[in-house]
Amino acid sequence: MGLRKPLSTEYGDAYAHYLAAPPEGDLLAVLQAQAGEVAALFGALTEAQGAYRYAPGKWSLKDLLQHLSDGERIFAYRTLRLGRGDATPLPGFEEDDYAAAAKADARSLADLLADFRAAREATLTLCRSLPEAAWDFKGTTSGKQITTRCIPYIIHGHAAHHLAVIRERYLPGLK
Repeated sequence: MGLRKPLSTEYGDAYAHYLAAPPEGDLLAVLQAQAGEVAALFGALTEAQGAYRYAPGKWSLKDLLQHLSDGERIFAYRTLRLGRGDATPLPGFEEDDYAAAAKADARSLADLLADFRAAREATLTLCRSLPEAAWDFKGTTSGKQITTRCIPYIIHGHAAHHLAVIRERYLPGLK
């Protein structure tokens, strides 16, 4: 399967920051490699480092990893719904409410990382299963029109965004 990069007419402005620099090459291979990047980064942390917050009121690194898993599942669900031709408008989600309810700091980094890996693998399996025509379907998520093909690119952009934040704001404080 060769997912072509989405055009700006296939999504609303709310998604533009995740789609601004789509990766080159086979997107599913890129997503697989990104899972390795997440595993390498979080797998190198101690439990104490996983609880690190760069400022009061900010998420811990464990919260961020849980957020990546939650976002992955929500975006994959959107991919499934649109990929099956379901035009029912899909709501957004409040990430801070999800983070508070998840209680990620009570989980081990190994457990959180295994959860992320499982979510990413399920996303990849789903994407590989969709017929070519499914990628052109247009539906509504968070009040914005979007094609199915955009969502895996958003998954990549969402994780890339948070990995950049981790490197910029979290990792310097861990040294």
